[in-house]
Amino acid sequence: MDPTQWDVPFPVIVGAMFVIVFCRAGATYLLGRAAASGASRTRIAALMESERYRRATQRVNEYGAPLVAFSFLTIGFQTLANLAAGATRMPPSRYLPALTVGGVLWALLYSTIGVVGAELLGRLFSYSPALTILVGVVVVGGYAGFIVWHSRRGPRDAGNAP
Repeated sequence: MDPTQWDVPFPVIVGAMFVIVFCRAGATYLLGRAAASGASRTRIAALMESERYRRATQRVNEYGAPLVAFSFLTIGFQTLANLAAGATRMPPSRYLPALTVGGVLWALLYSTIGVVGAELLGRLFSYSPALTILVGVVVVGGYAGFIVWHSRRGPRDAGNAP
């Protein structure tokens, strides 16, 4: 389904893409909230009631809205970000604006260059599957390296040091 081939005005395409991502991401958020509710009735409930978990949840809820919004510019991470926002019970008053901003970004991107990028990737694969795989490995490796580097930097908040 290539939205650039739809015989409708561009704002309608962007609007349709926004509705699709809003429903999909919102459902993922609700799934995360449901999973957290279900987990609170299991053995993991003790962990979820610990002070460390509450602090982590509070940080995610305080700083997670921009993460949710910008996750829509990634591939694959947006689902995890929305699921985590639901699982940590990010308040809807913080989640919905982040979802709206991210959804608009995603709709604009997907309606324009996203489809072109996918088509270029398909052309690259037909030209050289090995080169396409190499590009994928470099992108995923760079992303994984960034995550490892960022996680090894340690906590930023020096106020927690004794």
